[in-house]
Amino acid sequence: MIRFFSEGASTKTPLTTRREWMRIGAGTLAGFGAQAFGAERSGGAKAEPGFGKARSVIVIYANGGQSQLEMWDPKPDAPLEVRGEFGVISTSVPGVYFGEHLPRIARIANRLTVIRSVSHDDLDHGSATYQALTGRPHAQKSSNPPPRPTDFPTLGALLKRVRPANGFPYTAAHLNGPCLVPVFEGPGQDGGFLGREYEPLLIGNVADGPSALPNIDLPPDIPTVRLGARRTLLAAIDDSLKSWRKNAAMREMSQLYLQAYELLDSPRYRRAFELSEEPDALRDRYGRDRSGQACLLARRLSEAGVPFITVFFNQSARGQDVSPEDTDAYGWDTHNDIFEAMKTRLLPRFDQSFSALIEDLDQRGQLDQTLVICMGEFGRAPRVALESKFAGQAPGRKHWANAYSVVAAGAGVNRGSVFGQTDRMAGHVVSDRVAPWDLSATMLAALGVDPMGDYLDLLNRPLPRTLGRPITGLYMS
Repeated sequence: MIRFFSEGASTKTPLTTRREWMRIGAGTLAGFGAQAFGAERSGGAKAEPGFGKARSVIVIYANGGQSQLEMWDPKPDAPLEVRGEFGVISTSVPGVYFGEHLPRIARIANRLTVIRSVSHDDLDHGSATYQALTGRPHAQKSSNPPPRPTDFPTLGALLKRVRPANGFPYTAAHLNGPCLVPVFEGPGQDGGFLGREYEPLLIGNVADGPSALPNIDLPPDIPTVRLGARRTLLAAIDDSLKSWRKNAAMREMSQLYLQAYELLDSPRYRRAFELSEEPDALRDRYGRDRSGQACLLARRLSEAGVPFITVFFNQSARGQDVSPEDTDAYGWDTHNDIFEAMKTRLLPRFDQSFSALIEDLDQRGQLDQTLVICMGEFGRAPRVALESKFAGQAPGRKHWANAYSVVAAGAGVNRGSVFGQTDRMAGHVVSDRVAPWDLSATMLAALGVDPMGDYLDLLNRPLPRTLGRPITGLYMS
């Protein structure tokens, strides 16, 4: 994986210089498994509503688990210990209400579908994040395991295996990453058993400076002709080491170098990362913070031809325990102090940035060909309580996976709609239950990839691309 982190990023995130480009090959000698070859097989599923409607998918990943009760599925008639302190506001969709601290999103609700019936049974961040990002349950349910080379690939890596991008060096990008759960990198973000060649481009803090990749500009003493000469030299070395090519790790390293050169050598590709080309007013509209500028970069990468983009909003699931004065550090894991954290830190920025992304895509005529999904690993419990083992003095909400909300927009998704229903406490699904693997299937289908088909692992064994089915109700009125 190629990683880009600018100065001023989280102290939990490594700083990076231009030398990161040359780090690509480090560690690849550890893997000697055979590379999978051969065409992936289709499952032959019929083209259902929404199939092939999207040029790209943008996932806004709410790291830590948003509370459905304070945002997408409020229950104003429930008891106070269930509904919480916040009120509700009407939206641009008659009869649909959101939490009171989402005024901008409420105004664009007529461009969204809220899925109120997502459900599963994994109750810890690491394994639930893996499940959300890969569409597969983790073998260690309700745990915080480290990433392993035997993991299933993140969805963007699977997409590259099945249908790599042809207009950009990378098929997938992870922005404002890596996703920390809460301080260590969580599983489900890499190529897993497919290898490093399939990993998404990983970019850290994009809020500082004019470019999201501040360290890749060529030094003045390296014109394009010299870069080309260096590539020629590398190719000559490769030719002299053809015997090594039988080693999967060597092939993998070569592909990573090729991707890096393509990005570095192309002004068109590099330009996609130049946030300074955007009007100041628009950058302000998205928010001049890490997550806001990452949302803006997601739109630019979508325009540039990257099919699958994930924005981690925010980077840490619960960074407020370590840095309570840094709003960028706050995550959605609000065990305690939920109302203060959401009112003053989390919701104002999210309301600003998410609404800006939807409005911007729509005004540019791109929303019809871009599927936007806002999701987390789970929701929050339908009871407010103080948890003594967590930081904070005021009550919050525990993890809750039995019922939570996800938001979808664009690429043919119904506008101004609600899919699924929970009970009067927002704690249990009562209609149209769906799971994370159904979201994965929906995203692949939107990109025109048959989610019912197979792909090949390192031993050429066929594996199902997803375990779910597309949520066709998002497209049918």
